[in-house]
Amino acid sequence: MSQNSSQTAKPHKTRIGGQALIEGIMMRGVDKYALAVRKKDGTIHLEERPDKALTSWYNKVPLIRGVCNFIATLVLGYRCMMESAEISGAFDDEDEKPMSGAATTAFSALAGVLAVFLCLILFMVIPTAATGLIDRFLPLGGWRVVVESAIKIAVFLAYMALVSLMSDIKRVFRYHGAEHKTIACYEHRQPLTVENVRRHSPYHPRCGTSFLLIVILVSILVNAFVSWRSVWLRALIKVLLLPLVMGISYEIIRYAGGHDNPVSRAISKPGLWLQRLTVKNPDDSMIEVAIAAMQAVLPKEGQDDRW
Repeated sequence: MSQNSSQTAKPHKTRIGGQALIEGIMMRGVDKYALAVRKKDGTIHLEERPDKALTSWYNKVPLIRGVCNFIATLVLGYRCMMESAEISGAFDDEDEKPMSGAATTAFSALAGVLAVFLCLILFMVIPTAATGLIDRFLPLGGWRVVVESAIKIAVFLAYMALVSLMSDIKRVFRYHGAEHKTIACYEHRQPLTVENVRRHSPYHPRCGTSFLLIVILVSILVNAFVSWRSVWLRALIKVLLLPLVMGISYEIIRYAGGHDNPVSRAISKPGLWLQRLTVKNPDDSMIEVAIAAMQAVLPKEGQDDRW
């Protein structure tokens, strides 16, 4: 296919997605995922592994697939993050022995549970408790939902902004940009070369950052119907409603990713703005890693990965 024809062809929306790692990228395809990591000697470590979650029954069930995919992605993502740190030598310490596979899995599971717990505290308990405290001294009445929503969004944006300032995470955000650029290049039916990938935008509508923002916004709408005044009861009910919120959010982001119309663009726009905190432009060496991961998961049949 010529360069001109590839630019004018209708974009191919793919189900392939990924995650930026420490000096690397994980890409998930149709039935497998690939882990590509830049080693200290400059070479790229590449592994391909089957991923049963990608072909599981729940992927055909609306709402349920959102919850299950979130959990599967969280577990896989953290496991790959730990592996990338070890492969890249980011935390090499001659005085420490590497953990066994079982220990790594156990540590990843524990860290994942703690991360979810922290998110619940930050984005549910704190906004609910803060609103309850304000209401005690300044009765909010019907404005309670508005105030709580504003606090929740403020906490989320502050968290993302603070994370983006961490020096160790900045390179991860650049790999995040390489992931997006590579997927965009593939979707525009262009050969996966560094030059082609470099030209594309680092922002992508089907990003995990966008999904998190949609979760926050959907939770605001759903939780508006939680009318109990007890702070702890409200917080508990919101936690119980979280699977529903995540399921709805997944369907929204799935619709936006598979369509190109005013509604889908409106849904994607806030997430694209937010990605300016979590996505940075990569260098060519990062793009090479993204291309390696992408090529490893490309389907044998060109349409198998259609969104």
